[in-house]
This record gives sequence, structure tokens and C-alpha cells, in this order.
Amino acid sequence: MPSFETIVFRGQPAVRLALPAGDTCTVAVHGAHVLSWTTADGVERLYLSPEALFDGRSAIRGGVPICWPQFNQRGSLPKHGFVRNVPWRVAPADAQSVTSAADLVFVLEDDEATRAVWPEAFQARLTVTLAPGVLRLTLAVTNTGTTPWHFTGALHSYLAVDDIAQAQLEGLQGAQRWDAVRDERQVEAAPTLRFDTEFDSVYAAPAAPLRLLQPRGAIEIAQSASCTETVVWNPGAALSAKLADMPDDGYRHMLCVEAARIDEAVLLAPAAQWQGWQQLTVL
Repeated sequence: MPSFETIVFRGQPAVRLALPAGDTCTVAVHGAHVLSWTTADGVERLYLSPEALFDGRSAIRGGVPICWPQFNQRGSLPKHGFVRNVPWRVAPADAQSVTSAADLVFVLEDDEATRAVWPEAFQARLTVTLAPGVLRLTLAVTNTGTTPWHFTGALHSYLAVDDIAQAQLEGLQGAQRWDAVRDERQVEAAPTLRFDTEFDSVYAAPAAPLRLLQPRGAIEIAQSASCTETVVWNPGAALSAKLADMPDDGYRHMLCVEAARIDEAVLLAPAAQWQGWQQLTVL
């Protein structure tokens, strides 16, 4: 059977889930932030900055931050919203139908502190599903108030790579692309993306999963149709050196591939729910 353990990770409370096959994941209570995902071969599949802040207030650099209810600085809220900066509640998972997979569930509901930043009534629920060679993150948000509200967001996954110069991302050829570095819109022509400088682009999400290829092995990256964009980001050497919570060479060991809802905000009616997910599968 899967094992669940409450631990302290860099001074902050977290929950560690382990499968009999040897796969593990660790999720911080702060931000319901996935910090680690290792497969049965002992390989860490997520990048977590060794200089990330674990002060119980700041966003954590690496892993999988939840950006909600605002993506980046596209609105009046703090960058990427506020849910990654507050503690969530560990909730009981639904009964497991199979013993080869297990869930961790975290819940955040509006309170006086969140309403001081964003006045809406909501419940956010993150389900972290771990199976052999698979990590699936499902974010469900419900409007618990009496008036509609809108949001954008992303599952901001930092994938670990041995060396960004050797990493390749397949599956975005033909997708509409906004290149944030050059502020240009175009159709992606390359069958395979390679990374040798700062890369920051928002793509119209393709229907088929992407594939990240590198020496440590390939990962398939799938996302729900409700996440209409895919963000690909690597800060490159110059920006990495300016990030206080990342080593100067941190860019060499990560690539963000994010399931996102950005260009068209979701308008959520009272009592309505929206769900979005990303699934990472080792090939």
C-alpha cells in the first residue's frame, strides 16, 4: 500500500507520498507546492532551486507552483496571484480504486487574509496523483459565492534536465506562439525546440502531448483541453544570474513546461467548478 508521511522540508511542513514500486512525491503545505517527484529508479524529475526561499511567505522557486487566480502580471493582483504564497489544508483523499496509484489532496478556501487581496469566495482543490512513472496534478476551483468572477492561471512545472543545451522539446510545431522575449507573434516552425538563450513563449496548446527528450530519459507532457495554452520558459544565463533565489547556473538544469489558461480568462458562475490538469509520464 502507498505510505503517507508528514515531514519537515527545509523548515516547512510537507507531506511525502511513496508507492511500493519506489516512486515518491513531496508536497509543501505552503502553496500546495509540489517540491519533488522521484521515480522508482531514484531519478528526480522536478527541479527545485537550492536557493529557493522557505520562509512560509514567499513563493518557492522550482517544483510546481500554482499560479492562480492570475497569471504573471496580467492584472492587479501580485505576480502569479496569491495561492502559492499561503498555506493550504491537507484533506482526505477519495478512496483509492487501485493500489498502484495514490492521491494527495490539498484545499484552500477564502478567508479574511485572501479577501484582503482578492474579494471573491472560492474553494481551490489540488489533487496530486502518483502512479508508477506518472505524476498528475489536477486543480479544481469552485465559485462558492453569489456573484461570478474570472481568473487565469497555470501549473508552473519546473522539469529537471541534465543540461539545457542537450534538452529538446517536441510537439509544438504549427502552434500559434507569442514570444515574450521579442514580443512577437508567429507560428512555431521548428519540429523540435532547443534552448541556448532566454526562452519565454506562450503557445496555443496542441491536442497531442509534448515530449521532453534528454539523456536522463524522455517525459511525455499532457494537459487538459481546459488549459488552452502551454508556456515554455528557461531564463537563460543572464536572467538566471539576476534571480536571487536561483544559482547563476540554475538555468542549465531546468525547463518550465506549463499547463495554462491565459489568453481568455475563465468566467465562473456561482456554484460552478472548473478543472485543469497536467500529467507527466516517464517514457
